[in-house]
Amino acid sequence: MNFNCREANISDMKAVHDLIVELAIYEQEPNEVETTPEELVKLGFELDPPFFKCFVAELNNKIIGTAIVYNAFSTWKGKTVHLEDFIVNKNIRNKGVGGKLFDLVLRYSKNIGAKRLSLNALNWNENAINFYKKRGAKIINGWSIIHISERNIN
Repeated sequence: MNFNCREANISDMKAVHDLIVELAIYEQEPNEVETTPEELVKLGFELDPPFFKCFVAELNNKIIGTAIVYNAFSTWKGKTVHLEDFIVNKNIRNKGVGGKLFDLVLRYSKNIGAKRLSLNALNWNENAINFYKKRGAKIINGWSIIHISERNIN
């Protein structure tokens, strides 16, 4: 399969959004996606600095995967990168796309001097966990992911 991975551009955001919706359906949370393609454009390309960086994999001019990261800070490590979402179209999985796209994220992290790449995976998503373990990930048990919704921020 002849695909390429690259940094995303504005015109990719509709396809990236479609992949985000696909992920939400896979994770059985289809009604949780509030972002729009327009918001992805604004937050990723029109703000200075942008809120996130996006990479895509494409095959025959069609986006088949994406990785969305943002710069973060660790009081213990310093500069880090957080991989917010990593999505490969379900029909293309297990063909090397994820590995190449993830390598691009790792290169980006190294190039900006990040001391760590952090990410989350659902406990039941053994395929994802095994994918990350093969790449040297350490699974942190005993920590909980905590979200405070918009209505409780005010």
